[in-house]
Amino acid sequence: AEEGPDLRTREEREGDALADLVDLMLRADQLPEHGGEPVTLTLTMSYDDLANQVGHATLDNGDRVPAEQVRQFACNAGIIPMVLGGAGQPLDVGRKTRTFPAAIRRTLVTRDRGCAFPGCGRPPRQCDAHHIRHWANGGDTSVDNAVLLCRHHHTLIHQSKWEVRLVTGIPTFYPPAWIDPNAAKLAILNVAT
Repeated sequence: AEEGPDLRTREEREGDALADLVDLMLRADQLPEHGGEPVTLTLTMSYDDLANQVGHATLDNGDRVPAEQVRQFACNAGIIPMVLGGAGQPLDVGRKTRTFPAAIRRTLVTRDRGCAFPGCGRPPRQCDAHHIRHWANGGDTSVDNAVLLCRHHHTLIHQSKWEVRLVTGIPTFYPPAWIDPNAAKLAILNVAT
């Protein structure tokens, strides 16, 4: 399936390739994790901004991260919700939850066999579990609301008009209108071989 032109600069493509390599190494069985889980980022932003995909989150070192990138991080990171009062003071820190536990991931690996985006051959170890209906919009963490995507297609889904839905349990992708004006009528199925 045609995704359209890659608008990233050479430096961005090389940076993404390096991030893929680092991510692959972190997923290797012989390397330790932090307390048995991937590292947790602490991001501060309002729930409304996150749900509406606007604004920025702030890392604990003061760096700013765009909302759409926060949503992508949230697909695979441990999340610590923190409720802030009107003056920004912490009122409540929720318990840390693991977004996709190992049992759900194993089921996704069996179903999707790697990146579910049509034509992509990336194996499961190079894929993230993605919420089809994002958790910030009320989507649950379940097999019926998840799909495996490689970093490139995960970013594409988060930053473009591509959509993915499960149709009778099969990940089905809908292209943006600029690829096909009748996109609502065109579904691209991922048929695992």
